[in-house]
Amino acid sequence: MSEHTEQTVPPEPADSGDERPEARLDRAVRAAEQALIEFEIAVETFRVEVENFSRLHHQKLGPMYSRLDELDALIAEAKAARSGDPEDLRRARDARSLVMPMPGVDELFHDWMGSDGISDDASAMLTDRTVRPPERVRPTEEVRRLYRELVRKAHPDLAQDEAERVRRDAFIARVNAAYGRGEEAVLRELAEEWAAGPAPEAARPSESEELYARLEWLARRKELLAALARELEEGAIGSMLRMAPEDPDRLLDEIAEQLLADVSQREAELAGLTAEQ
Repeated sequence: MSEHTEQTVPPEPADSGDERPEARLDRAVRAAEQALIEFEIAVETFRVEVENFSRLHHQKLGPMYSRLDELDALIAEAKAARSGDPEDLRRARDARSLVMPMPGVDELFHDWMGSDGISDDASAMLTDRTVRPPERVRPTEEVRRLYRELVRKAHPDLAQDEAERVRRDAFIARVNAAYGRGEEAVLRELAEEWAAGPAPEAARPSESEELYARLEWLARRKELLAALARELEEGAIGSMLRMAPEDPDRLLDEIAEQLLADVSQREAELAGLTAEQ
C-alpha cells in the first residue's frame, strides 16, 4: 500500500531569532496534524478496498471453494471405500469435516443465472471465453478525490472544542459511509453542506504544555494507524490486492478460471474412482 508510506513533515522556516518557542511548536503540531490526516485517509481508503474486495471475493468464489471441498471429500471417501485402509478412512473423515453443503450449479453461478438458465457470462467462463469483468470493487477516482477533500476540511482532530468535535465526528461518519458505498452524488451533497456550515476556527493553542500533549497524542494515533495498515496489508485479502492493485477485478477472473479448472479436474478424478468400483 504505497499510500501508507511515512508522511514527510515540511521543513520549518528559518528562525527569525525573536520567534516565540510556542510559535515553532504550534507549526510542528499543525504539520503533524496534516500528516496524520493524510495517513488516515490512505489507511481508510485501503480498508474500504479490502472490505469491498473481500465481499466480492466471497460472493464470486466462495461457492467454488465449497464445491472443491465437497469433491475432495468424495474423492477421499471413494479411495477409503476401495482400500479399507485406516489411514485412508481417517483422511476421508478429515476431508468430510471441512465440507459445507455442496452448492449446485445455480449457486455456483448464482449472480450469473437468468430466467432461461446460465447467462452468457457463465457460459463464457465454462467455455474459456472472455467474460465481462465483475462490478468494480474500488471507489472511482472522483469519489476518492471528494472523500480526501472532505476529510481534510472536516477532520475531528481540527476541532477546537468538544461541541465542534462532536459535530465533525458525526459529519465524518456520514462521509465514511458514503465513501464505502462509492456514492459520488452523496459526497457532493456533503461537500456543499460542509461549505454552508459554520467555518472552523484555526487551531492555535496558547500553552506549550497543551501543544506537547497534542504532539504526543498524534504520535500515538499514528502508531495505531500504522499497526492497522500492516494488519490490512498482511491479511489474505490485502495480500491479494497487492498482487493487482490497479485491476483487482482481473485477479478475481483469473482465480475463478483456475478454480473452475480445479473443479473439472476433481470431477474427472471422482468419475474415474466411481467407475472402478
